[in-house]
Amino acid sequence: MLTLNNIYVQYGDRVLMDSINLVVKPGERIGLVGRNGAGKSTLLKIIAGEMSPHEGQVIKPAHFTIGYLHQDMLLPRGKTVLEEAMTAFAEVLELEKQLQQVQDALAQRDDYETAEYLRLLEQMGDITERLHHLGLATTSADAERVLTGLGFQHSDMTRMTEELSGGWQMRVELAKILLRQPDLILLDEPTNHLDIESILWLEDWLNKYPGMLIVISHDRRFLDNVTNRTVEIVLGRLEDYKAPYSKYVELSADRREKLQAAYENQQRLIADRERTINRFMAKATKTKAAQSMQKQLDKMERIEIEEQDTAVMRLRFPDAPRSGEVVAKAENLTKRYGAVKVLENVNFQILRGERVAFVGQNGQGKTTLAKILIGLEPPTTGQATLGYSVSVGYYAQNQAETLNPRLTLLETMEQHSPPEMRTRLRAILGAFLFSGEDVEKKVVALSGGERARLALACMLLKPFNFLVLDEPTNHLDMLSKDVLKQALLDYNGTLLVVSHDREFLSGLTTRTIEFRDHQLREYLGDVNYFLEKRQLDNMRQVELRTLQPSRAADSYAAPDQQVKAGAARTPEEKKQLQRQVQRAEKRIAEIEAELKKMEEQMGQTDFYSRPDHQQTLERYRANQAELERCYAEWEAATEQLG
Repeated sequence: MLTLNNIYVQYGDRVLMDSINLVVKPGERIGLVGRNGAGKSTLLKIIAGEMSPHEGQVIKPAHFTIGYLHQDMLLPRGKTVLEEAMTAFAEVLELEKQLQQVQDALAQRDDYETAEYLRLLEQMGDITERLHHLGLATTSADAERVLTGLGFQHSDMTRMTEELSGGWQMRVELAKILLRQPDLILLDEPTNHLDIESILWLEDWLNKYPGMLIVISHDRRFLDNVTNRTVEIVLGRLEDYKAPYSKYVELSADRREKLQAAYENQQRLIADRERTINRFMAKATKTKAAQSMQKQLDKMERIEIEEQDTAVMRLRFPDAPRSGEVVAKAENLTKRYGAVKVLENVNFQILRGERVAFVGQNGQGKTTLAKILIGLEPPTTGQATLGYSVSVGYYAQNQAETLNPRLTLLETMEQHSPPEMRTRLRAILGAFLFSGEDVEKKVVALSGGERARLALACMLLKPFNFLVLDEPTNHLDMLSKDVLKQALLDYNGTLLVVSHDREFLSGLTTRTIEFRDHQLREYLGDVNYFLEKRQLDNMRQVELRTLQPSRAADSYAAPDQQVKAGAARTPEEKKQLQRQVQRAEKRIAEIEAELKKMEEQMGQTDFYSRPDHQQTLERYRANQAELERCYAEWEAATEQLG
């Protein structure tokens, strides 16, 4: 269990955290949310021990381990991707070395009753228990499996880490944390540099992880899928709900509505009492009654309405000038970087008014094709052309980082502005929540979210009819993302969005282009339609694991023995399959009941101090693995029944 006790942080006149308290219990998965600049990353740094609060303390058990993934990192140079991931097991190797030293020392002693001998025995027990906890993943195969889940190809394992972009270095660091399996994982915007498939893999891994989790993310669906509790930092305080994000939003709104009603009722009651007291005080015969009533009023516990930070930027893209019918086209396009092939013989076009999303794993060419289409990068072979009267507005993935850190906000806007817009720059900055003296701040002093808002503000200075946005939601808080999405829904030009943010893409586009194996695959719908189809593709792999017509109920057929789903069957074969379905359903129910009991045990405050807690965790993981096998058996048998 982790406890934050009266954490107080102040910067200048601003109180970032006002004596906040938080208890995190085993098995809890917390989504930490709040506006940009509210203090979310600061709180993770305090928990991780990377900074100290001005007041208060973080209380955690002995030998408590924390894995912290922050936004800014740089991996050491000189190691391959796989070698760097394998450093996750450094503690295991060191403990094994210590254990051998203790065992050698014990072998040379025969003073079995002395305090020193007993101390060595106790040390050996502690090391063994720690090794048992850490030794769940200690091979390069496990490291490669996790790296693959996070999007690395087999050929990437021998690449040097210094060759990787910041986003891919973040994935290596994340893999190290997952392989260590610490007691508490802290993730600061883990989905910013992950593609959709890697996000789905990470969600699955985190849902099987038995430890504690605190995650900062602006991806609503990711939070809904991996958390069971939401804590919001708002104006220096914490709002805490035992619910994932979407449910939290509903509960929070309902609570505030009821609190507002109670507050208004109490204010009316207080006003009525005060009027009565004033009338009674004017009469000598009623003075004692008035004084008694005043005392009761003074003792009344007053309902306070919490302030809410509801300020949002105001965003509306200028009307788009009319372009030709074909906005951009790629014909027989191939792109290579040296020996690395990114795109091969690609054909693509986008028509006036269309709204297209580029999705797929990082490194598959989404950003590359977007740049080629608008002329920022040449193809290796083939050609790309822009249509008639096309004016491009481009928001790069690192757009906020391209801003000159030495300029002020106002100077930055002036640098991007045509002369006729100069008089409106302060008003536009105000619409993006930069008002008063803020406009004289240097860009270097801005947070990631504030830089993203400034970069978007620069895009409003000229009208475009072809808007190309590459990961525009990175670093934007949820309210700002909602504002941007609504502005794009209202935009009347042609839209191309490169993004992995499912919630943002949902309902925004009408064509989804998946980049896979150097090719494009088109889905005539939004990202939800794409995910639905990809899930069906993934399910086909499960369906291939059909059951053998043998006595073993949980065995699987070899590939050449597989039978197509829905094929004609004898009555005896159908009965056998029905029995297999019933057995699987019964076992699934038993395992789920066992898991529920174990989760209740794991949720108790003294669980990790019990001598058998490690065995319980192992049984929990074994039950989860068996549950997956039973579900696969049930699905395969059900499919065979048709």
